[in-house]
Amino acid sequence: MGVRQPRAHWFLLLLGLVMLLGLLTLNGYANGVLGGSGRDRHLAQVGQGPLIRTDGPTPQTRSLPDKTIALTFDDGPDPQWTPQVLDMLARHQVKATFFVIGARVNEHPELVRQAIAEGHEIGAHTFTHAELAATPGWRRGLEMALTANAIAGATGYHTTLFRPPFSSLPSVLTAADYEAMRGYIGVLSDLDTRDWERPGVPRIVKAATPEGNRGAIVLMHDGGGDRSQTLAALDQLIPALKAHGYTFGTVTEAAGIGPAHVPAPMDVQLRGDALRWAQTLAAVATSAVAWLLALALVLAVLRLVVQLIAVRAHVRTMRRRWSSGREILEPVSVIVPAYNESANIAATVRSLVASDYPWVEVIVVDDGSTDGTADIVHRLGLPNVRVIRQPNSGKPGALNTGIRVARAPIVVLVDGDTVFQEDTVYNLVQAFADRRVGAVAGNTKVANRKGLLGRWQHLEYVIGFNLDRRFFDMARCMPTIPGAVGAFRAEVLHQVRGVPGDTLAEDTDLTMAVLRAGWHVVYEEHAIAWTEAPSTLKSLWQQRYRWCYGTMQAMWKHRRAMFERRHRLRRGLLYLWIFQVALPIAAPAVDVFALYGLVFLPWYQMAAAWVGLLALQAFTAAVALRLDRESLRPLWTIPFQQVVYRQLMYLVVVQSFVTALIGNRLRWHRQTRTGSAAALVEGVPHGS
Repeated sequence: MGVRQPRAHWFLLLLGLVMLLGLLTLNGYANGVLGGSGRDRHLAQVGQGPLIRTDGPTPQTRSLPDKTIALTFDDGPDPQWTPQVLDMLARHQVKATFFVIGARVNEHPELVRQAIAEGHEIGAHTFTHAELAATPGWRRGLEMALTANAIAGATGYHTTLFRPPFSSLPSVLTAADYEAMRGYIGVLSDLDTRDWERPGVPRIVKAATPEGNRGAIVLMHDGGGDRSQTLAALDQLIPALKAHGYTFGTVTEAAGIGPAHVPAPMDVQLRGDALRWAQTLAAVATSAVAWLLALALVLAVLRLVVQLIAVRAHVRTMRRRWSSGREILEPVSVIVPAYNESANIAATVRSLVASDYPWVEVIVVDDGSTDGTADIVHRLGLPNVRVIRQPNSGKPGALNTGIRVARAPIVVLVDGDTVFQEDTVYNLVQAFADRRVGAVAGNTKVANRKGLLGRWQHLEYVIGFNLDRRFFDMARCMPTIPGAVGAFRAEVLHQVRGVPGDTLAEDTDLTMAVLRAGWHVVYEEHAIAWTEAPSTLKSLWQQRYRWCYGTMQAMWKHRRAMFERRHRLRRGLLYLWIFQVALPIAAPAVDVFALYGLVFLPWYQMAAAWVGLLALQAFTAAVALRLDRESLRPLWTIPFQQVVYRQLMYLVVVQSFVTALIGNRLRWHRQTRTGSAAALVEGVPHGS
């Protein structure tokens, strides 16, 4: 491409996407999306007591003394309910044990610290409330390690207590639960209030009241849902049991065993802090990408609505233009800049000479070709065709040479790989009946539509280019007249000092200059030109890279138009910034979110989103194809467009943006021609 292009950003982009996927994965995991749901029926035979020691060859169980109650709360900390439970316990001067979920500890470490500061104790309850009996061994180990790190990072302590989720009583403890307890004191329960079912305050109080004088570990919840009934039940239960001579304490106090909290090593605390910050960042990243996806969908729908409104208005406007009664038959000079265009130049020139317009001169500017392009045109011996040879100076230089020698008041600019229909020139210039119109954009169509790549580009031209141009016409903010087919008043070209050569998108740069000079730029859908699109992914990349980078150059060059109220170009610039720069740059993150969704979100949500997106794209494409009187057959390629073509297009934007940021400049890169446009001389295709 003439200069060394940046490469390090691809590594940084890949690294960033991997990190984003890792953060999304952590967020999905921390929210328990992968929690098990099936029960392993291999039960552990551990006896009847709710306290289980696992530090010996066989499990040892024990129960609490009579008239002793240990209140325990699972599934916290919860920012709404845990503080209220702590307040209730403080009011009744009762200490309790909280079995916390590691992921929730990372979200609300201050609540865990508050519980310890008020004399309560903390036990582990896994990291995501995973059902250990339904998870593989590697995950059980991960759940325990992450929970220990989370507690250590929040409090500076290890806990010796553990309660497995979904195993409230010794009789339902599974072998997997027991294996996870090793190294901990397992704490089950004597009385499970099932308060999570919200059965009513009387039933919760009854379920938490021991029979006779027996002591009990009572299972309640301070997280996982509405705990208002739990609070009301505590307010009745504690005074009632105290009145019957019961004492309350933490599990270790009530059982008379060693303390639950052991100081954690500094490295474990640091790992816990790192885990907490990573989980916080993961939540922020997930929320940001979700909002980004929602914004992209809203903008896509809004864009479609605006386009449909603009299409209806454009149809009415076109009818008025063609029914005005004034016919333009002024002489036209057609300028064809050509550099090594031997594959298509003969077909291009023949199609221009065959125009049914009464006065057309064709000026072919050979810009230092080495393949005999000029000789081919000479040998054609066609009337009103001139060939000008010059040393290679680039496309803008070739166009300006042609503009200087053109004799007609209307100048049409045509690429050397483009074939006109007989009525293209006539249709293109009729808009000049309005003296406010300084330039006209034609309708470019892809000639080589065979294969997926050709069909994808065909759809892109019809949707992304021509449908947008109808909107730009109505909004009076047309940012680009395609190099393949565009017409200008000669006086306008001289007013803006010809085709600029300081950007690679000279067509966009020129169009923006015409708008800023105060002229209208319109779109003529009937002025059809057939062009040869890239036939390989490599050549497509090179073409779009140049287009995108050049467009960014032009947008930056004309950035002051954003603040010029007298010109409507600012609308076009805003549109380009949103839909051709910002959203494509954000697209890799959206694709990563889609990978995240395949694993962590319900399949029907992903399927609905995917089908909805395809339906929106298919509807847009169908509207655009019908407007251009094209066949709907290429619509079947849209689903496949999402897995190769879309990624290529947004990576082009990323590459162009990075190139612009670091200040590199690209040189002109000419596409290798295959002669596909030349085949149109014998017959113009309709549809695909």
